Amino acid sequence: MSSEEHIQNRGSSDLSSSDQIQFEPIQAPVTHTLTRHSTRRSSKEARDPNLDINLPYRTLTNEANLSEYTTETPSGHIPGPVEPDGAARYQLVTFVPDDPENPKNWSKGYKWYCTMVVAATCFVVAFASSVVTADIPGPSDEFHVSEEVGLLSISLFVVGFGVGPMIFAPLSEVYGRRIIYGTTLLVAVVFIIPGAVAKNIATLLVARAIDGIAFSAPMTLVGGTLADLWRSEERGIPMAAFSAAPFIGPAIGPLVGGFLSDAAGWRWLYWIQLIMAFIVWILITFTVPETYAPTILAKRAKKLRAETGEKDYVTEQDLDKRPFGERMRIFLIRPFQLLFGELIVFLISLYMSVLYGLLYMFFVAYPIIFQKGKGYSAGTTGLMFIPLAVGVVVSAVCSPFVNTHYRKLIAPYSGLPPPELRLIPMMCSCWFIPMGLIIFAWTSYSRLIWVGPALAGFPVGFGFIFLYNSANNYLVDAYQHQAASALAAKTCIRSFWGAAVVLFTEQMYNRLGYQWASTLLAGISLLCCGIPFLFWKYGESIRQRSRYAYAGEEDDKVKDASDGRPVVREDDEEDQDLRRARSYVSNP
Repeated sequence: MSSEEHIQNRGSSDLSSSDQIQFEPIQAPVTHTLTRHSTRRSSKEARDPNLDINLPYRTLTNEANLSEYTTETPSGHIPGPVEPDGAARYQLVTFVPDDPENPKNWSKGYKWYCTMVVAATCFVVAFASSVVTADIPGPSDEFHVSEEVGLLSISLFVVGFGVGPMIFAPLSEVYGRRIIYGTTLLVAVVFIIPGAVAKNIATLLVARAIDGIAFSAPMTLVGGTLADLWRSEERGIPMAAFSAAPFIGPAIGPLVGGFLSDAAGWRWLYWIQLIMAFIVWILITFTVPETYAPTILAKRAKKLRAETGEKDYVTEQDLDKRPFGERMRIFLIRPFQLLFGELIVFLISLYMSVLYGLLYMFFVAYPIIFQKGKGYSAGTTGLMFIPLAVGVVVSAVCSPFVNTHYRKLIAPYSGLPPPELRLIPMMCSCWFIPMGLIIFAWTSYSRLIWVGPALAGFPVGFGFIFLYNSANNYLVDAYQHQAASALAAKTCIRSFWGAAVVLFTEQMYNRLGYQWASTLLAGISLLCCGIPFLFWKYGESIRQRSRYAYAGEEDDKVKDASDGRPVVREDDEEDQDLRRARSYVSNP
């Protein structure tokens, strides 16, 4: 029987044993409207052992059954809520076994192609953020402005990385990933052109600000796209490839930009962005289909309603979407509630902001050390970023082994590992950052050879990915269904800090001197090394006192979760989030 025939077989009594879902008896009068049912629930998180933060937890209400998006059924649907007449149930459309429209069932070769396209897109975005650093004096001299004003072309772009996700994350949960990729990249491509042909500094800065916001969308969506494509047990290597792209791009940007600006002038730093962005826009728009399960199934449900005339084929997006005001509060206000009200989110975000600031400080510090201090050209200075890029690649290669080690660590916990186990790679790798900065500081004398400050980039690059991945994973495990908001808070604050530090780096190096300025940065990063150790020792007690974090009080009730049974608290009214999830674990 074909998959279409399975879908047409809509009688719930014909479900196989693996599809049986128990519901309470229908009692009249029972009504179900297409609006959200208000419930009072605690904001305290309990553990969902099948958490997938890429599902639309924030868009749908607490009553939504998200197993629709992760379950494959021969019939192509599962029983949903009671219809308004009280006599029948809606049919929630699902994927069927071996469904060709399910991205997880695509061929491995095609999934790898899609992975490389989105990773390349992420690389181009990161490249665009840093390539202009190779020749800041160029536009500054041409437009007769200070170098600080010229540096705004970097700062405004990076600010966009913090603003954009607040807009594009909620839009992608409603409209899917493909349309967001296509439209935002097109806007980015178009607004690179005014920067390349700018006749004044205002045009250049406005174009860069718009590009930063538009380019932030791919950075926001790429992790979710990979979670759409790969099952949890397959995801290690693809996620390693993705995690390296945002750090390799900034390292390669000054390398390419240095030689290009020396040969053709600063405007070609924008033309090269245009060429690369146009290529990835073509690839991602016309060769990568929609991968977001809720969007795919919503289109299927609409098609079934049109073909059969039956109105009961629906998805949870049709039934249980949160009111617009509530969604805006969750997407725009909740991240800052977590940032300023949760110690874990605040300190982890602070640490990641310091690291992000260090990365962008390098784009100003390297020209100071190598061009002003040693008299190198912009192209030669770009070569000094190679050890930083190599460190990133080496750490990305090691990432799957770290994941394997984590699985061994959690084996004795019967599926209930404490979130603090995620901190082990952070506690080990945090020392590489101050180590690299100390080497960079005290080998940066103008009379010394380039080897010391150049090779100092290796340990810094090596530490970045382990720190970022560990931080993300810890926030996901600690905040469960609130994790997307916690990650949004971290992204926002780190982007604003990264944008700010660029503006005062040169003044800091001029006043403190090359050695002590870098030593100050090393000292700050060394102080931050205490953050993972703080949470290793006190993380559990902090979570217990937290308003939002998972505190472990439900552990005895989720031991059977791996068997597929639902996890429900005794106070059922406050456990709506956990009732809905049979999902693939994702650790962006």
